[in-house]
Amino acid sequence: MNNIYREHKVLFWERTSEVSTSHKLIGEEPLSIRIQGHPYSVMMRTPGDEIALAAGFCLSEGIIDQPDDIAAIACCEDADADKNTVTVTLNKSRLEKIPQYLERRGFISQTGCGLCGKQIVEELYQTVHPIEDGKKADVRSALRCIDELSRHQPLREHTNAAHAAAIFNADYAMISIAEDVGRHNALDKAVGKLFLEGKLGEASLLVMSSRISYEIVQKAARARIPVIFAISRPTALAVELASQLNMSLACLAKGSGLYIYCCHQRILGISTMQGGQ
Repeated sequence: MNNIYREHKVLFWERTSEVSTSHKLIGEEPLSIRIQGHPYSVMMRTPGDEIALAAGFCLSEGIIDQPDDIAAIACCEDADADKNTVTVTLNKSRLEKIPQYLERRGFISQTGCGLCGKQIVEELYQTVHPIEDGKKADVRSALRCIDELSRHQPLREHTNAAHAAAIFNADYAMISIAEDVGRHNALDKAVGKLFLEGKLGEASLLVMSSRISYEIVQKAARARIPVIFAISRPTALAVELASQLNMSLACLAKGSGLYIYCCHQRILGISTMQGGQ
């Protein structure tokens, strides 16, 4: 557990006293993802589930669509590199389909890319198709899923500094969960686990401990998860993209309510007077 969190001495100050104590601080280290032996992306993450993180990241980027697209995926064998490098080797048939993705390394997932919001939505809309009507979420059952999240966050319990992503099936059973210092990494890990097990098609509801950004919507759309519930509010760009992709976004409101921002028709047990948008 040394790399996941570390003990650190802290001075706790109040107006009338000072005391020395110890906190568990969540670990953060870089992970390099290499495609066909070449650097593709470097991200900061909490150590653990490196292979799943790389697989989920590659899926959300459009590098892969199916587990069979991967010829090999492994951590670097160099002892000095430890598990901070994952190399992904693609099958020849997949390589022939995606040369533009490899040339544009991390084009959308990286912040500060220089694109405006409208361009981001338009470009993502070209590569991520809207989700078909079908899977829905019962509002009361989904609320229970949010309540369940905190019971499956050991890193948060120890450090109070970890995000979580939990994925539920149509029966509201949790089928994947992951924690990380980064909310995007937590989602990639949760998606990657199901993807590598061939069970991603069972995903119906995503619950996030964080706010919903456009990257979260993009990753959920690539995984074909139609409904996202979160503790905190979405961004305007996330709502715009979700509306375009026929996805429902909701977050907790004060008290016991929810704010539902788009595609209301997917949420059972509420009024659809607002036309689903």
